[in-house]
Amino acid sequence: MNRSADAPPAIRPKREEWQRHWPIVLVGFLGFGFYSLMPNALGLYVSPLSNEFGWTRTQVMAGLSASTFAAIFLSPLVGGLVDRFGSRRVALPGLVLTSLVIASFGFISGSFTQWISLWILLSVVMLLIKSTVWTAIVTRTFVDARSLALAVTMSGTSFAQSLAPPLARWMVDDIGWRNSFIAFGLGWGLVALLPAMLFLFDRDRMMSAPSSPSADKAETDSKAVTAPQTGLTLSQALRAPPLIRIAIAIFLVMFTGIGILINQVPILVDAGIERDQAAYLTSLYGIAAIAGKLATGWLMDRYSPRLIGALTVGLSGLAFLILLDRSANIPLIALGLLMIGYAAGTKLQICAYLTGLYGGLLNYGKIFGVMSSLTAVAVSIGPLSAAYTFDLTGSYAGFIWAASALSLVAAWLLLGLGPVPDEFGPEQTAQ
Repeated sequence: MNRSADAPPAIRPKREEWQRHWPIVLVGFLGFGFYSLMPNALGLYVSPLSNEFGWTRTQVMAGLSASTFAAIFLSPLVGGLVDRFGSRRVALPGLVLTSLVIASFGFISGSFTQWISLWILLSVVMLLIKSTVWTAIVTRTFVDARSLALAVTMSGTSFAQSLAPPLARWMVDDIGWRNSFIAFGLGWGLVALLPAMLFLFDRDRMMSAPSSPSADKAETDSKAVTAPQTGLTLSQALRAPPLIRIAIAIFLVMFTGIGILINQVPILVDAGIERDQAAYLTSLYGIAAIAGKLATGWLMDRYSPRLIGALTVGLSGLAFLILLDRSANIPLIALGLLMIGYAAGTKLQICAYLTGLYGGLLNYGKIFGVMSSLTAVAVSIGPLSAAYTFDLTGSYAGFIWAASALSLVAAWLLLGLGPVPDEFGPEQTAQ
């Protein structure tokens, strides 16, 4: 019995897309998780590096901030490479090089210049496995189930958020921080590389694939190939009010979200939580982020994307306030981290989906590359700003208050987006 044929018409195209293209989503999930590994594990290296080399928290976080400068200037270039050559030819060398550079952190000598230089080198090679690479192929492959496919792909970073802190804590304690860098780089890198070698084939492969006997599947494949033929030019996108609002909103939520994410272990420890408990509590953040991505992906395929996006990022603005309550018990802190993780886990996913809807797919790589440059600026100054706030005042409270307010501003910006252009997005999303 053909269950796909018995499915309702609205569900059938989504199911057909998943049946044919799920390996691409799996590869993106693993690759994006690898890209997110170092930022999510860095909080567990603050104490070991400070104790061994005498560095301040600001100095440790300065490495991550320095690493974002390459992304600021080169993200549009990488987007152009993806538009021209496809994701496979960009991602495979990127995965190999990223593995080797992460492993090299295990050999640092204590020179602060060396620390900064390694992070800058890492930022260059990680451009080849950043979000643009994975979102471009998923966006161009999926049409009816695009938002959910992006959600699953970007859950890779939430997977890293969930697994990296406790795994880093265990490895640092058992095999030392140097060996843990080597294990992270070579081990996780191999897990991401092998599926990519087997399954990551994009536009050239789709266009040469044999036709399916199913009319619905053929129609879905046709849409996946021809969808990239419409869209704004880069110069048009830079002047488009909806894309400007999206860019500002995502910058704000990235600045606040990554600033708290990278410093969440020190924030919890300073609030009176034991270090081991803090490491495990941060796992809740990653688990909730996966749930947020999947729920938001499902909702944005069916309801107004701007409304769902606004409500989601606005939730984090309210949840941040729980971290300010020093009398809060562990269950309440856990609830706050669940709320923050749910909302914060969707920020790049919302940006990727809305960029495709309001900018089209013709130059998606370049346009989303510019978005990535802005998020890189936010990533560079967010953790550093949070750490500097602590070094200056002895507390993260000032940064948390600012994060709450800016998240609500971002929600207002997304809520004010106009209708989706008919030629770029499905009619049901233009509500």
